[in-house]
Amino acid sequence: MKENADKPESVASLVLAAGKGSRMIGYEGNKTLLPLIPSGEDRRVGSRPLLVEVLDNLPPGPKAVVVHHRAEDVRRETKTYGCSYIFQPVTDGTGGAVLAARPFLEALSEKAVIITMGDVPLIRRRTYDLLLQGLADGQMTVLAFHPDDPAQYGKLDVLENRVRRIVEWKYWRLMPGHMEGCPCNAGVYALRREALLSALDHLAAKAHEVHKERDGRMTRIREYFLTDLVEILVDRGLTVTYTTAEPWEVLGVDTPQALARVQKIYRLRQRDN
Repeated sequence: MKENADKPESVASLVLAAGKGSRMIGYEGNKTLLPLIPSGEDRRVGSRPLLVEVLDNLPPGPKAVVVHHRAEDVRRETKTYGCSYIFQPVTDGTGGAVLAARPFLEALSEKAVIITMGDVPLIRRRTYDLLLQGLADGQMTVLAFHPDDPAQYGKLDVLENRVRRIVEWKYWRLMPGHMEGCPCNAGVYALRREALLSALDHLAAKAHEVHKERDGRMTRIREYFLTDLVEILVDRGLTVTYTTAEPWEVLGVDTPQALARVQKIYRLRQRDN
């Protein structure tokens, strides 16, 4: 990254918030509405939804939320934010969410877009600003981190501080040495809007068949992976960079244990601030 590089003057944000959270046993709501401040022993009940914290931490500018499960609940909890809402008709992956947002992206005048997750609430404003500053050197910036245990995470294949691709754990674990020391993907990105729009047709042509549990049984479904954007851009000669965050910042809430951990970190940070 260039020293003292300024972030783009204008930015829009796209927040992915379509999921139910199937591993939150007994919770039927949209997982981005789980509370950061529990009101009692049941940590699923309380105040300050994850998604609200995400929206507050994002830079100023237009914001859109991609919804599906309990969409009306999401709209109600965020109605004061002036967001656009994009319905993802089929939960076909993070790439599918961005494809559903294409009309929103095409209508923007902003030069940069942040894509983030509604269940990752601890990312600080300054970290989002670092993502945007990375666009001084390329068309896409990936938020990365170095966890104590990288198993299960995708890793960035990096050469000379440039990202060539994002490799899933089931593949990079078979590459001893080559991926050692490479940072992991946090699933949060900044892109120049024109580069993102130019890649969407390529993304739409890269469906993956995966097996997932739906309604109690394993089902083969088609999904689109947002991580494919890296190779799409690199194959066209464009530059993808990365910046790193603290591991605690990029904790997602997928399980009751993860929710408890994020709530504790949030409480401690509020106390210290």
